[in-house]
This record gives sequence, C-alpha cells and structure tokens, in this order.
Amino acid sequence: MKYRFCGKSGLQLPVISLGLWHNFGDVDNFTVARDMTLYAFEHGITHFDLADNYGPPPGSAEINFGKILSNDLKNHRDEMLISSKAGHLMWEGVYGDGGSRKHLMASIHQSLKRTGLEYFDIFYSHRYDPQTPLAETVQTLIDIVRQGKALYIGLSKYPAEQAKQACQMMAAQNVPCLVFQDRYHLFNRDPETQVFPTAEKYGAGFVAFSPLAQGLLTDKYLAGIPDTSRAAKNRFLKREQITEDMVKRITCLNRLAWQRGRSLAETALTWVLQHKQVTSVIVGASSVAQLQDNLKAADGKELTPEEINLIEQILKIRD
Repeated sequence: MKYRFCGKSGLQLPVISLGLWHNFGDVDNFTVARDMTLYAFEHGITHFDLADNYGPPPGSAEINFGKILSNDLKNHRDEMLISSKAGHLMWEGVYGDGGSRKHLMASIHQSLKRTGLEYFDIFYSHRYDPQTPLAETVQTLIDIVRQGKALYIGLSKYPAEQAKQACQMMAAQNVPCLVFQDRYHLFNRDPETQVFPTAEKYGAGFVAFSPLAQGLLTDKYLAGIPDTSRAAKNRFLKREQITEDMVKRITCLNRLAWQRGRSLAETALTWVLQHKQVTSVIVGASSVAQLQDNLKAADGKELTPEEINLIEQILKIRD
C-alpha cells in the first residue's frame, strides 16, 4: 500500500480507503462486512470512513464497525485512522439534522458511543447547512478538536465559497481544515474547479468518494442492468442514468482498460489517484473479491499521457 501526506499536515492516508456507506448496515451480511474490514486492514488500508447516518438503518454501520473493532482489532486502534461525520438527518425533531452546535455535539457523542471509541481521528461536517450560521458550525468543529473528541476536522460536500470561508475561520484559530471530501470520478469533474484551489491554498488534502460513480465505472452495466445492481433497486443510482451515450462511454473506457491489462474499475481509480491534489479514494466494496480488484490501483501502473488524452476524448461521446 502507498501512503500520501494529507495536504500540508504530518498525517498520512493510504491511497485506498474503505468506506462504510454501503454494505455495513443491519440489512447487510455482517460476516461479509467483517471479512472485508479485516482483509482491508491486513492489506494496508488503515483508513475507515464512517458517518452517523450510514446503514441502513442510520447508525448501524457505526455499531457494526464497533463490533468488528472490539472483537477483532481492539489491539490495533493506534494503527488505524477512523473518521466519521454529522450533518444529515439522524433523528426526529428540530435537533436531529443540520449544522447547529446542538446537533453536531449530540451526534459526535452518539457516534463515539456506537463505535466504542474515545475519539475520532477525523470528524467532518457532512454538509453545508444554509439554515445555520457558518461560524457556529465551524466553531463547533474547532471545539470538538480542542475537547479531544477528534484529532482533525474536515468538510464534506461544501460549496466553494462556504468552504473558503470555513477554512479562513479555522486558520484564524490555528485549527486548520485537514481535508475536504467530495464526489470525484471520470463523470464528475466539479472538484477540480470548486474544491482543489481552496484545498491547495489552505494546505488541505482531498479524499474522493464514489470514485467508481456508484458502479458505473465497472463492467457491471455493459450488457444491461443486473437485477441485483444499485440501478435496478434505484439505490443511489437511477435507471435513467444508464443512457445510451453513457453505455457507449463505459464500453470504450472498458476497452481501453483491458488494452492496458487492467479492469475498468482499477483504471478509473488510477485516473483519480493521478491527480496531485488527491490524497486517497474511498472504495465501497461489497465483497472481498471486489476489494481485491480495487486494491490493484494502489500499486498499478500509471496512465500514460496518450491514455489520458484518449479518456478525455471518450468522455465527450454523445448520442
């Protein structure tokens, strides 16, 4: 496994991190979740990414990860980087959502209890909340670090202007923003203009989630929509997103990948990791076999300038 320093900090992250957004809830197979977690750790993935609302049901991914940590990895806590987030709806009532001090403090206390941890290595504001003054959210994150509930703080899915303002506030109190987290893959290039400039200016790292576009950047949809896929279940990926031009692009990308002797998933991950601003990519595997394939990107060969140019041309394909 390769590791990269997160921005200008002294903290190193593995280039491949394991996300628990999917496949770790109570509706999923706990044995598979445990096997993936242990396999990941045994193969150099030290960063495990959680959020209070991961499941389903919300909270169950943290509980299940806490069980694995307690039963199998309790002697390895200091070898692991565990992150969580708060800001999306978690419980009924006016305090169960958003970026207020009330919600964030209650959320981190609940998350620490669910996981059995004394602190998180990174704690994120999971989203920008326009109903809460930004200064209130930022001050709460700073206080969370000063109170020892987290070692570092980060921002997830923040608009460019609010991200810039938040970084300014954090820097003024000498508790800098460690890392931005956002969706970044071949079909979504927004972070290149919306996030990367601010991250570079303030010395923050960048962690990409959904680097495989919820499975689009695999060979899963080349011959239709499998009954067991996310698109078939309308779970975060809609059937209408699998358009004719999308399939054309995926087919061409898949052909390029195999010409390189690599899978489409590995090639898509390699593309993300070749951007100098990216610290790590979060993969959301559903099996050990899938995780094995994703891990190949950590040590795989880089894309050549010619291959990168060809990818750019493929992305322009339209009906």
